[in-house]
Amino acid sequence: MLRSVAAALLLAAPLAASAQAASAQNITAGEAFQKIQQRYGGPISGTTVDTLKAGDPATPVTGIATTFLDTMEVLREAAKRGDNLVITHEPTFYNHPDDTSFFQGDPVYEEKLAFIREHHMVVYRLHDEIHATKPDPIAIGLLKALGWENDYKDNDPFFLTISPTTLGDLVSMLRTRLHIAVLPVIGDPNLKISHVAIRPGASGLQKQVLALRRDDVDVLIAGEASQWETVEYARDAVAQGRHKALILIGHEVSEEPGMEECAQELRAVFPGVRIDHIVAGQPWWNAEHPPAK
Repeated sequence: MLRSVAAALLLAAPLAASAQAASAQNITAGEAFQKIQQRYGGPISGTTVDTLKAGDPATPVTGIATTFLDTMEVLREAAKRGDNLVITHEPTFYNHPDDTSFFQGDPVYEEKLAFIREHHMVVYRLHDEIHATKPDPIAIGLLKALGWENDYKDNDPFFLTISPTTLGDLVSMLRTRLHIAVLPVIGDPNLKISHVAIRPGASGLQKQVLALRRDDVDVLIAGEASQWETVEYARDAVAQGRHKALILIGHEVSEEPGMEECAQELRAVFPGVRIDHIVAGQPWWNAEHPPAK
């Protein structure tokens, strides 16, 4: 009797798992994005860029891909893997609000849009809502990639105390762990570093300068900055003999780990759906090490 019950349970288990997968895979892109929004605290009030960018939200989901940015290469890889719902952190169409009025008739824009339509893909952006989550998953993803997830203070992942090092050694560590091709730095390579601020992405002049201004910050690690704004502020600070440095690791480098973390979290939200993270990659190559032909 016990043996027959056990056998029945063994037979039922794969059937239940199959049913769960089938149910999950019947979800539409629009329904899936609503679940993603709820995972990160729900839609935020006011104007947001976290909207549908391309495709039909009624499309049944065959797979989900997260990425820092849905470049042509990312879209091609997603289509190859069968992922027709793409969750991108940054704009699909080259400007923050994805305003396409300027690009009507542009061959690059038209080909990208045609590819999305041809492959029945749906693109949503997840930017404002994931950044509004506390603590910020994008920042946490970067800290985990650097092994600093336990080093931030006062529940604020943007300010850390790390083991003492020099600016030169810190730069070498960042280059190695994050596989950075181009890494601009301002500051003395021998500067002693213990207190770090991070500002992933393009947080802007005020947030970056406010971080550098703090007495408990030796170096700011940012994604990107205007060369005539934060960059020149940091250069003047160093010229004045202040204990400061600036490292620009790149927008993609600074936020891609957070979107990889997002993919891991979404696997719990959609247990029966294929979830991939597709790396957008850095747009630059180092002049000393050109890409292979």
